[in-house]
Amino acid sequence: MKFKLKTEWFPLLMILILFVAGFYFYSVFPEQVPVHWNAQGVVDNYGSKFVGAFLAPLLAVGVYLLFVALPLIDPKKDRYKDFSKTYHLFKNLILMYLVYIFFISSLNAVGVNIPVEFAIPVGVGVLFVLLGNYMGKIKPNWFMGIRTPWTLSSEDVWNKTHRFGGKVFVVGGLVIASLGFWPVFMRIPVLMIVVLAVVILTVIYSYIVYKKKKD
Repeated sequence: MKFKLKTEWFPLLMILILFVAGFYFYSVFPEQVPVHWNAQGVVDNYGSKFVGAFLAPLLAVGVYLLFVALPLIDPKKDRYKDFSKTYHLFKNLILMYLVYIFFISSLNAVGVNIPVEFAIPVGVGVLFVLLGNYMGKIKPNWFMGIRTPWTLSSEDVWNKTHRFGGKVFVVGGLVIASLGFWPVFMRIPVLMIVVLAVVILTVIYSYIVYKKKKD
């Protein structure tokens, strides 16, 4: 697994954008910055100017360093080269999502009315769909992917489960992206059902595939 300018310029650019934007927004933010909204799109928590401006950039640095470190400490580190393009893509998508969330919250804080009850679910849903489309390319490792006792015990089970899990992620992502159009009282329950369904279905599927293979 190699980290070169060809693979790292984009995530580093995302981090740079976050910090540059952070310094700008810090200069124009009010003393209290909205940092959380409820399912109706109403602000229900505030933070300081520093938190509003620099939490996302610092989080992005942490995410980036984590992605750099995992292939170095994973006992299955030799497998990362088999899905290096997908690994870098996941890293880029997550950092892009942080940039997306940062600008939505920051623009709202300075008076630009962006309906978060639509924008946030769409962002999460699109992220799920994109990750799902490439999940089948992840190879066995100890940190990324659907890690159950059965996927970790068989590469064939791992591959089949991740292809299935990718489809579940796509369907779940489409439902999440539509949450802004659901009645308010249904948004959180539907989100919880989708997340639980993704977890439960992939775990059960991995066991079924393992059991059939063993038999």
